[in-house]
Amino acid sequence: MAFDVLRKLGARERIASAILLALALALGLSVPAGAQFQSEGYQFLEAVKERDGDKATDMLDKPGSTIVNSRDLTSGDTGLHIVAQRRDVLWMRFLLQRGADPDIRNKKGLTALQMATTLGFTEGVEALIKGGADVNVADQTGETPLIAAVHQRNTELVRVLLDKGADPDRNDNSGRSARQYMELMSGNTLMQQVFKDADDKRAGKEPKRQYGPSL
Repeated sequence: MAFDVLRKLGARERIASAILLALALALGLSVPAGAQFQSEGYQFLEAVKERDGDKATDMLDKPGSTIVNSRDLTSGDTGLHIVAQRRDVLWMRFLLQRGADPDIRNKKGLTALQMATTLGFTEGVEALIKGGADVNVADQTGETPLIAAVHQRNTELVRVLLDKGADPDRNDNSGRSARQYMELMSGNTLMQQVFKDADDKRAGKEPKRQYGPSL
């Protein structure tokens, strides 16, 4: 049809249209090549979403594969973000074992650990930290996972984060730390004890030096 149109045009119009047609065809041929390059990552993320372990494993087993850290073009989510959202610790451990980077941020600036913390997904938080996630990662307001857990009054999650090395005295952008937010809460006896236990445990890790009598 395009060539029939060209025959009905004058010489100059035919030349111009031919050039435009050639460019369109060239672009049309180049898009699938780029799409094909990206489609492997897309297919991997789809396999993660569909819990298709066989397909995901086959793709990860390809020599030199780096698709474990593929990101959704719209959200920036990696496979870890996807499984954190659905609270799926089995897939989370699988992806971490295959080299997934737990500190990649999506387009909202969130890591999988921050997402798991927001959901109160304690088992996922533990898995991510074990997989190398930065326990003190902060969002754009300076809020760390520990501060978020304190705001949620999630004592068990606070306990886990402190046990894994979260800094109770790191301030957010407003100048307050998780410890200060805890102290501002009413009816926080249990939370206070969790912080005290963590303080005692940290102090116990530093052996006291024994000195002999001065001569």
